[in-house]
Amino acid sequence: MIATAIHNGNFIPFAQEYGLALSQMDRMREEDPFTEWWTEIAPTQVVVNLSRFWVDLNRPRDKAAYLLPEDAWGMKVWNKDQDPQTIESRLSYHDRFFASLFELLEEKQRLYSHFIVLDLHTYNHRRGGPDSVIDDPTKNPEINIGTGTMGNRWLWERIIDRFINDLKEFDYQGRTLDVRENIKFQGGYLPEWVHRNFPGSGCVLSIEVKKIFMDEWTGVVDLNQLNLLGMALSSTIQGLLEELEEVKRQLFNLETAVGGAYMA
Repeated sequence: MIATAIHNGNFIPFAQEYGLALSQMDRMREEDPFTEWWTEIAPTQVVVNLSRFWVDLNRPRDKAAYLLPEDAWGMKVWNKDQDPQTIESRLSYHDRFFASLFELLEEKQRLYSHFIVLDLHTYNHRRGGPDSVIDDPTKNPEINIGTGTMGNRWLWERIIDRFINDLKEFDYQGRTLDVRENIKFQGGYLPEWVHRNFPGSGCVLSIEVKKIFMDEWTGVVDLNQLNLLGMALSSTIQGLLEELEEVKRQLFNLETAVGGAYMA
């Protein structure tokens, strides 16, 4: 079980020298602050402290370095053009990250044959401004589970269903959380990369938590709700491990039945 928080960070090296135009608060609004806290639910944690505005690890390499406003929700990121050497320096981190991630997941595959990655993110729901009404709840679940990058969803179906059901069963301040699959987001580059490089071994659940636990415009966090959401996520771990073992058992039986010729 691995938890990642690749958009947790707010740091940009040599921001003034490179001509950064965005304030820390402007960046934080599109980052995923506090997701690092939630990674503690898994024994293996991957936390990135660099801002996605420096390099976005949930986008393919050719789109990972924001250069123009259209790359960054219409926001001007830089006051001056980025020279090719700086851009390549930013993208080299993308290369190193995925090389390291490959080594980590290859080791997990060797040790356990299968693994689950909880890809933790948050998203805004007051894009109209600090005093605007919230975005339509019917299109913005409190927790969106992205599974759209799976080429073999059927293999992981019981894991997905168990995760969603266990989250819904959690007592969240006397009510049930609104948890739905592929409504707002279907998953980005990281889950697509894992599913492509570890087909049949790695299951990534891309978890987008609506920022109901904080004010997305001021950055003020409600620690009670932040902790409650962490407890909700933690409540799913035992069920995920049980379902992963069942998936492994079924695959073993299928491989045995076809003489070891089956490949997920």
